[in-house]
Amino acid sequence: MGQEQPKQYRFYDGVMALFITTLLLSNLLSSAKIIDFGVSIGNFAFVFDAGTLIFPISYIFGDVLTEVYGYKRARRVIWMGFMASALMAFFVWLAGVLPGEAYWLSLDGQTAYQTILGGITGLVVASLSAYWVGSFSNSYVLAKMKIATKGKWLWSRTIGSTMVGQGVDTLTFIGIATLLGVFPPEIFASLVITNYILKVGIEVIMTPITIQVVGWLKRAENEDVYDYDTAFNPFKMSI
Repeated sequence: MGQEQPKQYRFYDGVMALFITTLLLSNLLSSAKIIDFGVSIGNFAFVFDAGTLIFPISYIFGDVLTEVYGYKRARRVIWMGFMASALMAFFVWLAGVLPGEAYWLSLDGQTAYQTILGGITGLVVASLSAYWVGSFSNSYVLAKMKIATKGKWLWSRTIGSTMVGQGVDTLTFIGIATLLGVFPPEIFASLVITNYILKVGIEVIMTPITIQVVGWLKRAENEDVYDYDTAFNPFKMSI
């Protein structure tokens, strides 16, 4: 008897591509700019790195992957994103250390490159660490909540898992990036609090859209995985 073939999905690869794209863009934007609208309460300033504009969307895709396809397939996508980020960091570093063309150097090209992208290697070290613990925490909590709620109240799972995952992610990311000199220590608390509020806030605002996308995908793929017997070891790659 032949071995049973794994089920084929029409949209799984597309969701994975969008997930990885948002992850890479967030790393690039985080290195490029810190945003400050000039809003503050006392000595507390609401500042955040530009990657915060798009990074929460990767968690939305993570919610969609776990809710529709299950933890094991979400785990594979998380690892693909991890490897893509590491590859990007390596080539950004490599391009930075290779000799520049004379005219480009005369225009302070190397200085500009280091100013904008020079911190991305340290940033990706922080991002990879935070992304790993945050994404797996998010996926694990959502999968467990789905079982506990018997598939009801999707909004509670997407928001609840994000509150946990983004909390772990934000503290890890800002903490390591500050230790590596990417962010100044003086704005550590502002970055942590503002980033967390924005990330969870974006998830809450996007919840109606997330629910519609999840419902559509479940119907289109004829799939709705419950992780009753799943081994939640983050290092396993098998499906």
